[in-house]
Amino acid sequence: MTLAQAMQWAERAGLQALDARLLLLHLLGRPHDRAWLYAHDDQALPPELIAPFQALCERRQSGEPLAYLTGEKEFFGLPLRVDRRVLIPRPDTETLVQWALDLPLPSTARVIDLGTGSGAIALALKDQRPHWQVSAVDASADALQVAQANGQALGLAVHWQEGHWLAQTQGTFDLIVANPPYIALGDAHLAALAHEPQSALTAGAQGLDDLRSICEQAPERLAGSGWLVLEHGHDQAQAVRALLHKAGLQQVQSRRDLAGIERCSGGRQP
Repeated sequence: MTLAQAMQWAERAGLQALDARLLLLHLLGRPHDRAWLYAHDDQALPPELIAPFQALCERRQSGEPLAYLTGEKEFFGLPLRVDRRVLIPRPDTETLVQWALDLPLPSTARVIDLGTGSGAIALALKDQRPHWQVSAVDASADALQVAQANGQALGLAVHWQEGHWLAQTQGTFDLIVANPPYIALGDAHLAALAHEPQSALTAGAQGLDDLRSICEQAPERLAGSGWLVLEHGHDQAQAVRALLHKAGLQQVQSRRDLAGIERCSGGRQP
């Protein structure tokens, strides 16, 4: 079986062509070399890789996310290792990172990422602003293991801490960012996310429980003129802005993602 024939087999089995290529490159140890595959698709697939390739294709066809099958997902230009212990970073969340980078913060700002998961947000911020003092918190010890491993692999010094939102943290921050669970219990979208940790997805009947908790905790922990910036669901911007106003924050506003959806909302401490 040549590489071209392997891809044809996968497509006949119902897999998208891009997924087939990425799984094949993953097994061949060339995860980012699609050009090589096009130039060498007449080469034979090593016999010992045929069964593993078919097994990966079957798992992908059953709905398992590609990032879990390859163990990697790129976020804000950084290659992150991911597995079932953490949510897969989404491009939408880059809107949150870009907003944070656009804020007029001190050159050595104290920044904390709540519910860090794979460490995507914290690591992207530290990569772009090396002098920032970046911390990250997660209630899941398993998730923190993934985040710490990513930080070590990338050589980015983030302070990792186990805890629930701000409860176990100390001091004040110039910026608090979070992409907390915001899907309502029973939401129809959860079926498509069955492979990802549900505790990192759902937050009460309206999906606002964790967003509300963070908004209530943040004012006491924000330095003067500090910012709280949150990612939320596609239809939650108005509700989150109301929570930010209730918390006494100023300059409350929302930012849209590349699809034009109000994806993040934030406000500044007086």
